[in-house]
Amino acid sequence: MSQGTQTTSLPLPPPAVPADYKQENEQNPQQQNMYEKVLDHFSRPEYALLGVEDGQLMDKEKLWLSRECILRFLRATKWADANAAIKRLEDTLKWRREFGVYDTLSAELVAPEAVTGKQILFGYDKERRPVLYSTPSRQNTFEAAGQVQFTVWMLERAVDGMGPGVESLDLLIDCAERAKNPGLGTAKLVLSILQTHYPERLGLALIHNIPWVVNLFLKGVMPFIDPVTRLKIKTNPKVIKDGIFEPEMIFARSWGGAVEFEYDHEKYWPALVDMCDARRAEQLVRWKELGGTIGLKEWDIKAGSC
Repeated sequence: MSQGTQTTSLPLPPPAVPADYKQENEQNPQQQNMYEKVLDHFSRPEYALLGVEDGQLMDKEKLWLSRECILRFLRATKWADANAAIKRLEDTLKWRREFGVYDTLSAELVAPEAVTGKQILFGYDKERRPVLYSTPSRQNTFEAAGQVQFTVWMLERAVDGMGPGVESLDLLIDCAERAKNPGLGTAKLVLSILQTHYPERLGLALIHNIPWVVNLFLKGVMPFIDPVTRLKIKTNPKVIKDGIFEPEMIFARSWGGAVEFEYDHEKYWPALVDMCDARRAEQLVRWKELGGTIGLKEWDIKAGSC
């Protein structure tokens, strides 16, 4: 592909899996035993979530409880014990219902937040991780609740854009222009949601053009970020020189890539929604074809939609 700049207003589908890609190694016997305890807990015929109106798991929830999902939560609990992972998984299952991830959190609901392109999903790094751009200067709303809903919706769409073997995303924040930064309370809530309900999902958080006021803001939220996540945060990186991105996969503005991205809501938004809807529908069909059980591999589920 040419190294010259290219102009677009559309999202990109996930890249193909490299021919030489190898899946990660299996867990050791102790970890596998812990995994099987969690799997057995949720696979019981009589299993139901406690404290909710209808505790029977929906197909979408069973699909979500993939092998990789269970392993992510086990790693997040530092392999303490199966019960710790079970509790976190059940807390997240309840939160996803309460937050409306499967029903009320729709494209129509969050569309007013999206019109300025303050958050854009576009491109993939060299590890095939999808990229979520955030541009605070394009903030167009004032209610924290709507902003948090939009962020969660975009996180879910980033998950839709993860191909086989990909479990995390990159967050790229450009602070080049003056903007009203989110309040500390809103930032803490988003961080809490990401760390609690999306463990192991952050690949990198790259922050560019940091003015002193944003630097102070970051110092205010850093204490609420766990040490592992802190290591993934990099300021003012040279993303091409550092070997994180190919030029054709990242914006020219602020990031030094080859893509002149022009946000056109009327073009971008329906294209993103349609692409993600199609991927989820295909994966649900594939999941059912594979048996429709808890603990199926995301690799197998996603292979039918890439």
